[in-house]
Amino acid sequence: MPNNKEKLSALIITYNEIGYIQQCIESVSFADEIIVVDSYSTDGTYEFLVEHPKVKVIQHPFSNFTAQKAFTLKQAANDWVLFLDADEVVSKKLETEITTTINSNNTKEAYWFYRKFMYQNKPLHFSGWQTDKNYRLFRKSKAQFSDKKIVHETLEVNGSSGILKEKLTHYCYKDYKDYKGKMLKYGKLKAKEAFYREKKFTYVMLLLKPTWKFFNHYFLRLGFLDGKKGITICYLNALGVLEYSKELKRLEKKNELAYYLLMP
Repeated sequence: MPNNKEKLSALIITYNEIGYIQQCIESVSFADEIIVVDSYSTDGTYEFLVEHPKVKVIQHPFSNFTAQKAFTLKQAANDWVLFLDADEVVSKKLETEITTTINSNNTKEAYWFYRKFMYQNKPLHFSGWQTDKNYRLFRKSKAQFSDKKIVHETLEVNGSSGILKEKLTHYCYKDYKDYKGKMLKYGKLKAKEAFYREKKFTYVMLLLKPTWKFFNHYFLRLGFLDGKKGITICYLNALGVLEYSKELKRLEKKNELAYYLLMP
């Protein structure tokens, strides 16, 4: 073990997360600093964070997830950062694994976390999420967010990666309205990303991609074993894909209209 204990910055981005941010903050209280970048919440999230003695909160306008997380990363004072979503919680066992890992003699530059998905406080075992993993712990000096994606951001790591054994708890589903809104938002952002990469809308895509998404997650990824929860999650995930296609079509039409208006 190194003589000097490694310091850790916990980083979180928020927008209207008053239902979850309390337990997220509490679960990372072991970090040496907690920085939250809030995109002007209206539900009391910002006020809660301002009053919290361990939190440094900064308000910053949201343009996309990659830009917001890149901005947040710059605020960290320490090289080791733990980047969480506001609806994620670190268990005591995971806390121990994190602190042991960053203070070991053979650390990697970044670590993947598997996640345990929670549906209204009950585990969601299948529905396509059973193999989900994300980078959450890494050295700031060895990683950066790719500017090629604006949703489901990608971390580019200069060095080797590892995987932690303990899972991060993700409270993905608060209620139907909340999850639906999240999927529609993701769909629109992914369409914007695709539009900038010059991907084209097709009616085949509009019809087939949502159908395949539901079939894949509900049947092939065993969503039916999650019962009614599985039907709901798989349907809403497919709805997000449908929204992606519809938004991509809308962006193309808007671009065509702008082109014709500018013609002499």
